[in-house]
Amino acid sequence: MKIKVIASTKVGYVLPKEEAIDFSGKSAGICYLPDTVETLFAEAPEKTQRRANGNLESGHHSVFGHAHYNLILEGVPKILAMILNNEKIYNTSEKSARYTKMQPSEKEKNLYEKWIDIYKKEISKEYSDFDEKKVQKLAQENARYLISVFTPATIMEYTVSFEQLNFIISWFEDYIEHEPETEFSTKLKSAMKEFLEALPDLKVEKLNPRVKGTKLSLFAKRDRTEEFGENYSTTYLASFAQLAQAQRHRTLAYEMTLLEKPEYYVPRIIRETELEKEWLKDISSLEEYYPQGMLVKVNERGTVENFILKCTERLCGAAQLEIMEQTVITMNKYLEAVKDNPVIENELLPYSKGARCTFPGWKCKSPCIFGGKNAMNRKI
Repeated sequence: MKIKVIASTKVGYVLPKEEAIDFSGKSAGICYLPDTVETLFAEAPEKTQRRANGNLESGHHSVFGHAHYNLILEGVPKILAMILNNEKIYNTSEKSARYTKMQPSEKEKNLYEKWIDIYKKEISKEYSDFDEKKVQKLAQENARYLISVFTPATIMEYTVSFEQLNFIISWFEDYIEHEPETEFSTKLKSAMKEFLEALPDLKVEKLNPRVKGTKLSLFAKRDRTEEFGENYSTTYLASFAQLAQAQRHRTLAYEMTLLEKPEYYVPRIIRETELEKEWLKDISSLEEYYPQGMLVKVNERGTVENFILKCTERLCGAAQLEIMEQTVITMNKYLEAVKDNPVIENELLPYSKGARCTFPGWKCKSPCIFGGKNAMNRKI
């Protein structure tokens, strides 16, 4: 075996789309390679261009996935990042909204600051051993449920193939042109237009997914049935914030639908207390902003093995509490559904006893805040 690097990322270099097309045309030549790769890469540019054009015309676009772009997106609304992250074919490094102090609209900011102070008091009462820095971070994590998914606060590096980037451009254009006008879609169309205007000129007209009729994957096209076995499909309510966390499990598929009547997530530390009513009053006053704590109907699908992988990430005291709670609920539903299927039941049982530090063979190298015993019943 021989391995050779034929292309790689270079800091500061912007690959012109003409070069991306040329590289893709050469990559297409590998499929019918009559000689060596070196000979192919030394062929006349006109021959490469003809081959690339042929692939554009025929719809055989996968060769355009070899060239990649590293994009830095600043001031990106959370919802736009979620749409991009749901398309699977990417790498991302995103500034965390869990522990970042947000700068939203004046109305949101006033409630956000108010609830940071409330959460700091409640956390300090419940966990008196936590230091000030830890309390502040956890307070911010819970207060950010009040912040709109349209707040332009996210900074992210997004690495994507030339092919996929053109597909995203096409999907955004399709959404802008054809999605019925609602309060939500109008806001989202505005964000998409801003994205397209800010993007460098990397669009190739014939490099698009229209021939296959695909659309953005985040928005559900129909209701799905629940089923559990070798593969599973389950539907539940989750906040925008939880869905954004869940999307990191790229082996699982996620779709969402907005609820007709808005509902909101209530953090466990104030659940069933006098503060719950105040929280719901405040967060519901932000309905028009689509706060991150607004619940949406989520469908999650995958294999039993990939659900277990999700458990190894989310059944932990360091995970977002909301997604940990939901993962436990899904595990219990899964076990109930497969109790007459010992093969699948026995696959799941070792991962159903508690936090991931109870999992077979798991060795945690991170400092533990709650410990395996308290991770599953924590309030924050």
